[in-house]
Amino acid sequence: MTQPAPTESTDSAGEPVLDGQVFDAVLFDMDGTLIDSTPAVVRSWLRWASEFGVDPSFRDQGHGLPARALLASLVAAEDVETSIARVLELELADTDDIVVLPGAVALMGSIPEARRAIVTSCARPLADVRLAATQFPAPAVVVTVDDTPRGKPHPEPYLEGARRLGFDPARCLVIEDAPAGLAAGRAAGCATIGVAGTHAVADLDADFVVRSLADLRVTVTPDGLLLHHLVD
Repeated sequence: MTQPAPTESTDSAGEPVLDGQVFDAVLFDMDGTLIDSTPAVVRSWLRWASEFGVDPSFRDQGHGLPARALLASLVAAEDVETSIARVLELELADTDDIVVLPGAVALMGSIPEARRAIVTSCARPLADVRLAATQFPAPAVVVTVDDTPRGKPHPEPYLEGARRLGFDPARCLVIEDAPAGLAAGRAAGCATIGVAGTHAVADLDADFVVRSLADLRVTVTPDGLLLHHLVD
């Protein structure tokens, strides 16, 4: 995409990423990108698997996918709704060990309210519980799996995030940790930044990959948001 040239010096903020492109808004994934809920998720899903007689090896396959999509691949059709309800019950009850990831609060806080959103595969109650448990300062726009008929890797969640902010998806940046989420962002027409952690750098098909949100900075320019990568 063609973007306006940067209008401010970046000398103190590191190298501009994505060829210095300027964006109207940033759409963040939540789990694995802003917060780490992995221990609680693993406990909850392993307990569900034990109760439903499912091989626990499945847990390495579903990060970034809506729970419904993963469960539909693991149990008979008649057991999907019961499984969804049980997994949600377990996850809502387990908020131990959920932490904010490095750099997440600072990066989110550096973006104006009207230009930021969370787009998550969590159900609304679960997103609310996890954000509250970490005291993460959530933006006004939070899109959950309850808000769109189709979840990641379909583009609809990110299209909805851009729509709620009032921006063209082609002028939005998606920040994600999971291949399914990055695929959703690309399909929505957004630029993408992958964050390593839940997946190796080699597994992240993104326009740019960082090892931590702490490596990113935002400059607000008259034309929009310019991201910088802090390099050693």
